[in-house]
Amino acid sequence: MKVGDIKKIGVLGAGLMGAGIAQVCAIYGYSVTARDVSEDILNKAKETIINGRFGLKGGLERGKITKEQYEKAIKNIAFTTSMKELCKDADVIIEAIPEILPVKIKTFRELDELCPERTILASNTSGFSITALAAPTNRPDRVIGMHWFNPAPVMRLVEVIKTDMSSEENVDCIKDLSMKLGKTPIVIKDSPQTYGFVANRAYAALVRECRAIVEEGVATPEQVDTALKLGYNFPMGPFELFGFVGRLGRSE
Repeated sequence: MKVGDIKKIGVLGAGLMGAGIAQVCAIYGYSVTARDVSEDILNKAKETIINGRFGLKGGLERGKITKEQYEKAIKNIAFTTSMKELCKDADVIIEAIPEILPVKIKTFRELDELCPERTILASNTSGFSITALAAPTNRPDRVIGMHWFNPAPVMRLVEVIKTDMSSEENVDCIKDLSMKLGKTPIVIKDSPQTYGFVANRAYAALVRECRAIVEEGVATPEQVDTALKLGYNFPMGPFELFGFVGRLGRSE
């Protein structure tokens, strides 16, 4: 598949990441169907997309998007609790469900059964093996990692993860899609690590050393944060980030 063939994108999972991904895809003109297990979750996603901190209304007020983009984006997103509706006519599915490997594997098996043969199945997993997700499907050449960063409407990086079974055409398609969505993609190889591909894995190593510095009594958490912010121009130190996102060493 070529990026020009993509018309409809399905986003599986309408939590914080899924809502943000759906929002970005809708802003850039794609027809989007967001699916989750309950109307309550979907209603929260709608509220996040429109009125959230990085939502459409704020983007309009800050001049990040035009009024036309705002109105079209709202019209471009449909919400459903049906897997069949999610998969119907989808060119790409972006999976953004919780990081539980057996659930993801089961989900990819179901997506494979329900989606058209042409559909590319992309996972937003931050570290699970894409090969493991592709294995139970009949389309391993069309299963690819597409790891976004939080908040999805703001963060520019997308890690595109390919396996030994991924076709170059489909990898290029997801890379090109990322660029069309205003992101900077890096295409990397699949990894058996469960704590990240490139960005998260490198950051996890930094965090381990920062923890050691504090545990050894060399410096306080505040001093470590100050050193990295002023010495390396980090926008936020790891301990400060931990207080912001609730867990140290992960970007989402």
